[in-house]
Amino acid sequence: MLSPARPRREPGGDPPCKFHPVKILSRYVLKEHLGPLTFALTALTSLLLLNYIAKQFANLVGKGIPWSAVADFFLLSIPFTVALTLPMAVLVATLHAFSRMASENEITALKASGVGLKSLMTPVLTAAACVTVFMIIFNDQILPRTNHQLAVLQSDIAQKKPTFALREQVINEVSPGKLFLRANRLDEGSNLMRGVTIYDMSDPTRHRTIYADSGNMALARNQSDLLMTLYHGTMQDVPVTNPDQLQRLFFNVDLVTVKGVANQFQKSGEGQSKGNREMSVCEMQREVMRGRADYMAARTEFLQGLQSARKNGVKLMPDLYTTDTRLPSSWSLGGLYCGLLSRIGVRKLGAQQPAPPIRGQRVRPVTPDRGADAPTVKAPGKVQGTPAVRTAAPARIYSKPDTAMSAQVTPSTLEVTRIRLADARTSIDGYEIEIHKKFALAVACFVFVMLGAPIALRFPRGGVGLTLGVSLFVFALYYIGLTAGAAAASAGLLPPYIAMWAANVIFGLVAVTLLWRMGKEGSTARGGDMAEVSESVKAWMKKQMRSRHLMRERRSDV
Repeated sequence: MLSPARPRREPGGDPPCKFHPVKILSRYVLKEHLGPLTFALTALTSLLLLNYIAKQFANLVGKGIPWSAVADFFLLSIPFTVALTLPMAVLVATLHAFSRMASENEITALKASGVGLKSLMTPVLTAAACVTVFMIIFNDQILPRTNHQLAVLQSDIAQKKPTFALREQVINEVSPGKLFLRANRLDEGSNLMRGVTIYDMSDPTRHRTIYADSGNMALARNQSDLLMTLYHGTMQDVPVTNPDQLQRLFFNVDLVTVKGVANQFQKSGEGQSKGNREMSVCEMQREVMRGRADYMAARTEFLQGLQSARKNGVKLMPDLYTTDTRLPSSWSLGGLYCGLLSRIGVRKLGAQQPAPPIRGQRVRPVTPDRGADAPTVKAPGKVQGTPAVRTAAPARIYSKPDTAMSAQVTPSTLEVTRIRLADARTSIDGYEIEIHKKFALAVACFVFVMLGAPIALRFPRGGVGLTLGVSLFVFALYYIGLTAGAAAASAGLLPPYIAMWAANVIFGLVAVTLLWRMGKEGSTARGGDMAEVSESVKAWMKKQMRSRHLMRERRSDV
């Protein structure tokens, strides 16, 4: 029997082609995810974006805003929408891809060929890790910048007044709260007015009323101010302090100017202050460090005041003694992240500049006798030994008790200090919540891949119903947990890192359990469909009802 001829290698030629099954399989699995991911991301982003634009439609239309500004508003609204929809799109793509492969027996064929589920999951998890890194960079650098530009644009749009228009036989508000106009007749073609009455409330010391037989109006050259020329009328002034006094002035021609009636839309610069959602991680981390310094200073002053009040016998409200004065946590995810950026040389971005030293703090290098809890910053310049965003140790903020101040402690001064303490704590928690949220949403992409694969392989014939149902259910639970965690952290019930990472940890544990069971099962990947899911739920509910019924019977027997 002849054996198949082996490919011959020509002298100086290339070796025969060799196929790499692992690379081909990885490309195939990732290709199966790419289409559903693109479709889900586009569809979800479009739906949320249209919903947001519809809510803002009234603020965009009818104000004479140029179409370029409307287009900028639309484009700047995309990034924060993508930050929400990308994790959900990853879950939809994972469910759809693995469900299709299992329903067409491709998973069974791969198992029969000796390809395990680990080989299938490796390229998907690697891609999920890359998406997570991309989302961290996106949430840290791109999203804050676009959010700030969008906030500035919204502020500019809010300041733009609609095109000036008057209605006859109606009191029209020309300038809000300052000037009102009523005309018996208006000629839109010539801007001629008949029977004009103007109520001028701009001066708080007097009320002025202008009556005119006729007049005309026009916009000034700057297309912002309104010019009204009045003919044959009177002007009456009544002082607020002496309403019995009346001053009347007759005129043949009078010119009234009202500023800013039809102002033009103008884009402002970047000088507007930033909120926490408009800051990068390292910008928020600097605010956290400042908040900690303020908190430690207020805490020292508050504790010294309480001690002095006890010594001097000053009566205080009971709630002052129960004030929460716990030390803020020195561990910070933002500090680790910004320190990593500093170590790898990321210094050109504005968000990664070293934090400036706080007034009153002494900046010193770390010495062995101070311990590891006394990191410092050499300002400004290169970081020596510690991350750039870490400031002087809280212990150096403590000051010696001031005997003069201690002798003058009153309940009101302690209350003011307590308010400072609470405000500093609230500021710290607010920035910490936003920092952890940026990372939690990014890591959710990796968690959802781990969760979606075993669910899809367990119910391969679920189809689109399973994909949409599980995606909506999981994402609804995730965002409920994220929102509830943010509320609990803002109220001081939970630390920010626990509140914002609880949903990821819970779903991650469920995903690891399902992956472990998926690897240990001995059956094929045929699984069931949505009917099996429904039957499983019904069986579980019947079991629970049966157990409750037995418990009631036992209690009645007792």
